[in-house]
Amino acid sequence: MKIYVDFDDCLCETAKEFTHIADRLFGKKVPYEKVRFFNLQQSFDLTDEEYERLMAEGHLPEVLLSYEETPGASKVINEWIDLGYEVSVITGRPYSAYEPSRKWLDEHGLERAQVYFLNKYGRDSFYKVNEYNLELEDYYKMKFDYAVEDSPAAFRFFEHMPELKVLVYDRPWNRECELGEGYERCVSWEQIGKIVG
Repeated sequence: MKIYVDFDDCLCETAKEFTHIADRLFGKKVPYEKVRFFNLQQSFDLTDEEYERLMAEGHLPEVLLSYEETPGASKVINEWIDLGYEVSVITGRPYSAYEPSRKWLDEHGLERAQVYFLNKYGRDSFYKVNEYNLELEDYYKMKFDYAVEDSPAAFRFFEHMPELKVLVYDRPWNRECELGEGYERCVSWEQIGKIVG
């Protein structure tokens, strides 16, 4: 069994932290449940300059390391690895976030999970070539049985896998998204664990 797991807002509570950062930096008070768009610039009504500052702040090593784990994530993933399942954490974070991201996984008991940095949203320039950063042509050679993802913007990356079962982690910004065949909304890692088995 091969399983794709998104990092932000699947493994950890990234958007919740970004609501605090937007308030602290710009006085933008948007409650987490009102974060209606995956695009945080739109959700927080930020200028281009403010958005760049928000993203830079949210990707500081000490900030990345402070993100709370989504309840039950490491427990379920370790159960899968114990069963011999291959778990790949595939994130759209910039590759510059590799070290704190790897450290966060290790500190949360996920040392055995592989992590890959995929240029999902065209945000990154991949100057350093290694086994952990992927361009789309690399990613499209990969196949998975299940995917855990929260972002409607990432669903297009599953089109090359018609048999894939996508477990959509329930978040405010995906609740109005119409889910197609093979997609199932999940409200907890406990539910995800029961579905995958």
